[in-house]
Amino acid sequence: MTDTLSAPQALAPATRPTPQKLKRSIGVVGGTLLTLSCVTPASTLFVVVPDLFSTLGTFTALTIAIGSLLCIGVAFCYSELGTLIPSAGGEYAMVSTMAGRLAGWLVFVLSLLVVMIVPPVIAMGTADYLAPLVDVPAPLAGAGVMLLATLAGLLDLRANAWITGIFLVLEVIAAGIVAVLGFAHAERGPSALVQGSVVAEGGTTSTVTAVMVISGLAIALFITQGFSTAVYLSEELENPRRNVAHTVLATLAISTAVILVPVVAITMGAPDLAALASGDLNSMVAAWSNSAVGTFVSLCVALAIVNAGIVMVIQNSRVLFASARDKAWPEPVNKALSRLGGFGSPWVATLVVGVPGAALCFVNLDTLYGVTGVSVTGMYLLVAVAALLCRRGSHRETQAWRMPLWPAIPVLLIAVLGYILVQQETEYLLWTGGITAVATLYWALYLRPRRETRWLVSIPEDAQV
Repeated sequence: MTDTLSAPQALAPATRPTPQKLKRSIGVVGGTLLTLSCVTPASTLFVVVPDLFSTLGTFTALTIAIGSLLCIGVAFCYSELGTLIPSAGGEYAMVSTMAGRLAGWLVFVLSLLVVMIVPPVIAMGTADYLAPLVDVPAPLAGAGVMLLATLAGLLDLRANAWITGIFLVLEVIAAGIVAVLGFAHAERGPSALVQGSVVAEGGTTSTVTAVMVISGLAIALFITQGFSTAVYLSEELENPRRNVAHTVLATLAISTAVILVPVVAITMGAPDLAALASGDLNSMVAAWSNSAVGTFVSLCVALAIVNAGIVMVIQNSRVLFASARDKAWPEPVNKALSRLGGFGSPWVATLVVGVPGAALCFVNLDTLYGVTGVSVTGMYLLVAVAALLCRRGSHRETQAWRMPLWPAIPVLLIAVLGYILVQQETEYLLWTGGITAVATLYWALYLRPRRETRWLVSIPEDAQV
């Protein structure tokens, strides 16, 4: 039991060599740009949201709004834990410290599932939005995006903040155009947002049930999930005690607005429920305006997907870097993944993330959206447990950002997220459960017997004061 819910513990023995740490080079603006780019509002709007339209119809906006409200509580948990434990390990560093190393290992596996699956799936969506200019097969376009993102991930983080910031402006413009056009061509009033209608098979209209909304909340949580990137970047943020919380909360607020307002506009402006359910946003934009505007929006979305790829590769490489620094793997693997390049980036970890991501673009990953939803919900659940335990022992007195209404918020999150989790489809629960079971075996057979030399979560020395 001590491996699961232990009291706050020393993170690394004093006899260990000083672990490598990443360079603090970005402030709130740079961190917010990078984090917003990971949420990638436009690509989420154009790639993920259409799937919700097909199942939730006019309740899509309401479901995303409910998910965003839940994410406020999750963001509070991330903000407090991220200022207590500002490590590139993100969730696993926070949960390992507060809830024990086994819980932290399971969070690491869930986060790795999310960050490895999502980039290639989104990258493959590039082909649809390059169609006005060139016809490229989806796997080939996705692989190209992943390789480009890998090259960008090898650069200095400050340079990437500006690159992704420029792309972010373009995607926000695209989302704004969609919102203006949708409201300008409204076919139904705001009351449609709470009527819950969707086109079923055969063209008949059916009512969206509460169970369908609850099931859709797992994807809704995933839609704004990227705000957690601020925690992964906390080791490279200047003054993390203050800037982590500011970055997390600002990112959630901005990304929710950028995604939710166009969703409302699309719901009101779709010609009919069949068009809404089809999720063909390109056709809607072209019908509301002209082909030139449609082409501009499509290219902005394509750039947004490239932008998302860059930031996700940056984020994911930091997770692998931190896991190697914390001795999660056999020693040769640890040494390779913890190497830093001339720009200060973990170049081996970046290649390990980006190259397999390009290969995954040639695999059918559609069903893994469900696995991603389950993984995000489970990860948030364990983070909420850690937040419930974060004011024990020495951490009670540590200077950090503190969430309001503690412990009510983590307790409520644990109950709600647990309920959402059990409402997911059995297939996705079995896939995710099987992967976590294998991860638990790795823990039991390799990590736990070597607990003095493996999985030793560390925090940069300048963050522990």
